Amino acid sequence: MEPIVRWSFLNGTVHIKALIMTWVVLIVLMAFVLLGTRKLTSGKPGKFQNLLEWCVDFVKNLISENMDYKKAAGLLSYLVTLIMFVLFSNLAGLVPNFFAPLFRKIETGALNEVFGVANLQSPTADINVTMGLALMTITIVFAMGIRMKGMKFFKHFLEPFPFFLPIHILDYIAKPMTLAFRLFGNIFAGEVLIVLMLMMAQNMHLGGVLGAFIPMALWLAFSIFIGAIQSFVFTVLTIAYVAQAVAEDH
Repeated sequence: MEPIVRWSFLNGTVHIKALIMTWVVLIVLMAFVLLGTRKLTSGKPGKFQNLLEWCVDFVKNLISENMDYKKAAGLLSYLVTLIMFVLFSNLAGLVPNFFAPLFRKIETGALNEVFGVANLQSPTADINVTMGLALMTITIVFAMGIRMKGMKFFKHFLEPFPFFLPIHILDYIAKPMTLAFRLFGNIFAGEVLIVLMLMMAQNMHLGGVLGAFIPMALWLAFSIFIGAIQSFVFTVLTIAYVAQAVAEDH
């Protein structure tokens, strides 16, 4: 993998490739949703509307299977956005960078280092992005728990005995960390292997990209599957954590 390119900003730094790719994914996602909603109809829907309706129904069923839907109905739009954003982000790194030749001589903002290479990057291949998503999840867990139970939500931290408090605190620290590192590890590893396949093909004089076509095709297919599974897992765990927080016996 190429070195991480950073921009200095307000006495801090940002990983510029992850940031720009996040913007790209958001633009693509908004365009996708606009295509699906521009001709909304209660009659025979178009393909994009059909797909969006399937996504909404899919997430709605996930909520209903894990908790009382009425308690989390307000989270439906967020969860639909979450699963689609994570999926699009996971797949972004599998798209070849057709614009690489245009950026190789543009040194402004280190764009030649960021986009002058053959491969793009999934935003979720950066731990900062996945950790941000995970922290949003745990924030929603606390917000929903307090909203449904008030300060009684914190009562379970002392159950079944007060000395279990450190264990419960560790549990809530571990949840966002496992969410973030699971998603990051799977997507980052996939992108590293794709780059390694290309490098091996070139070093072994197998014809560059063409020489790596068969293993690349197989790995890309597997990466698409992994990207879809990881978006599903992240969303299901978010729902499960919320369900646990608002459960009557919790």
